[in-house]
Amino acid sequence: MRTARRASNVEVPSFLRQLVKETEKMVTFFFKGGSRETGPGEEDDLDEDDSMPSPYLERPILEKHVSEGGSHLGVNYAVASMQGWRAQMEDAHTCMPQLRGELTDWGYFAVFDGHAGTTVAQYCARNLLDHVMATGGITANEDPEQVKEGIREGFLDIDRHMHKLARQDNWDRSGSTAAAVMISPRHIYFINCGDSRTLLCHNGQVVFYTEDHKPFNPREKERIQNAGGSVTLQRVNGSLAVSRALGDFDFKEVDWRPQTEQLVSPEPEVYELERTPEDEFLILACDGVWDAIGNEELCAFVRSRLQVCDDLREICTQVIDLCLYKGSLDNISIILVCFPGAPQVSQEALQQEAELEQQIDMKVEEILQMMRSREEDPDLLYVIKFLAAEEMPGLPPGGGITSKRDCIISAYQKHVMALRSQEPMDIEGSEEDSN
Repeated sequence: MRTARRASNVEVPSFLRQLVKETEKMVTFFFKGGSRETGPGEEDDLDEDDSMPSPYLERPILEKHVSEGGSHLGVNYAVASMQGWRAQMEDAHTCMPQLRGELTDWGYFAVFDGHAGTTVAQYCARNLLDHVMATGGITANEDPEQVKEGIREGFLDIDRHMHKLARQDNWDRSGSTAAAVMISPRHIYFINCGDSRTLLCHNGQVVFYTEDHKPFNPREKERIQNAGGSVTLQRVNGSLAVSRALGDFDFKEVDWRPQTEQLVSPEPEVYELERTPEDEFLILACDGVWDAIGNEELCAFVRSRLQVCDDLREICTQVIDLCLYKGSLDNISIILVCFPGAPQVSQEALQQEAELEQQIDMKVEEILQMMRSREEDPDLLYVIKFLAAEEMPGLPPGGGITSKRDCIISAYQKHVMALRSQEPMDIEGSEEDSN
């Protein structure tokens, strides 16, 4: 079966590296306690401050790690992750389309977005489900309230256990958000602790998404202040950007407060929805995705890709590329879980995609020919900006021209090579004319 163009491994062009340098200045105040508004000489002072190493690399690590699988009930998934511009890969994940024993009709998927190290995220990826199952709340007869309480207790239990291990084994000071789902034959249980996020696309629409736990949210801010802390620069005590997380034990040392009322709480929010035949797919992703694209945009983009591509791994890598091109500076991880009701590849959509890519190819050639006639150097950034300003029908919803960067780069390289191959002939022709 024919599918859409595969994401390429073309090296990120220099203009994107410049974009990242500019974006880094915007977020410097988060990492170094600076301000968005600086005086004439203040930016240089921040750049020269070596007291804290840069959280970014000189160029991104673009290698993607992908895998896929499915269950006997027709629930299929793919996962993809990329380190990107971050100095360290701190994301982790778990994908179990079928649980063991009497729960083979259940599935479990989770994304863990670590910070300040990798230990907590990796430990949770390996062990969180075991702690949830040990509560006895997850059973085949499925009492939803009992399931939700079991999930909640499992989170609190693993956090207590890790707190002991951190003291005994001198762990790093890391923490991790967690966004997860448990899928039973009757329900989907949405689990969130932090600012990773999960959404459900149902009949073409986002019908549910988890709420990010940010320190400035009124309920979160009240708990932080009641524990003797403050919210400064939208962070817990001016330092941590999430108000709920596993680990982060430096923020869980207020002895006179219970476990769920600390500066940073390990308590997840858990919701359940009944499954229906109109359920199409779930997306679980770290904030490296959500910082670059909104819920409805991502839902529309993935839905459009499912109609032209039958490889879920490829769709996940296209989402990663889209977020990278939109300026995401974080590690990027995404899990796509498709139900039997998900859109299928259609010949009509494939034809429209082929026509779009042909149109882009012709437009790139036209722009390069125009630049050549003006004796201007062929500049990729100019080509992309020109296309972005054009009204081009048929672009992927939610992705726009940004999602076709690889197609543009491929066309650019092809036509630049063609133009360069013509240059000697032109010179030879001009010499004959002069004779």
